[in-house]
Amino acid sequence: MRALVDAIRAQGTVLPGGILKVDGLINHQLLPQLTREMGETFARSFGPLKPTKVVTIEVSGIAPALATSMVLGVPMVYARKKRPVTMQGPVYTAQSVSRTKGGVVELFVSHEYLSADDRVVVIDDFLASGGTLLALAGMIRESGAQLLGMGCVVEKAFENGRANLASLGVPVRTLANIVRMDEGGTLVVEAGH
Repeated sequence: MRALVDAIRAQGTVLPGGILKVDGLINHQLLPQLTREMGETFARSFGPLKPTKVVTIEVSGIAPALATSMVLGVPMVYARKKRPVTMQGPVYTAQSVSRTKGGVVELFVSHEYLSADDRVVVIDDFLASGGTLLALAGMIRESGAQLLGMGCVVEKAFENGRANLASLGVPVRTLANIVRMDEGGTLVVEAGH
């Protein structure tokens, strides 16, 4: 996605610890036209698979997942990182290590919104090591739903997340690929695949 690649090149900042700051694009401020284009691109990739739900993780995955679900015309469900008092009844849970949160994050999805009848596409903001996406895939499989594919806005290719997701046997689509980055300011970005 050329517009996204150009925006990351212009606004992306490499922070200590291997963190890519793209807050002005997807993690704090959202650009409506860019977000719409993300959703349209993911919908073109995954629409032929006939998903019934788009699933993501709060918070930064919500915008691209919602844009995708709007184009597909299906509900979007997001895994919560803290179980609210309103989430009554049984839930699917998983744990994942989050570099940006600085520790282990627990994920929650109510049984009410994910079932064996669902055909699911996962859309999230980043693909790094793939740990969080693997945790989410485990929750989807536990529900009996069929995982059809995964899409991430930005892939940090050098962290091998795509290889770690290969065991899931589903297509993985990314919109921008970070080939190399370092704290000295080097940021090499190309179109995703």
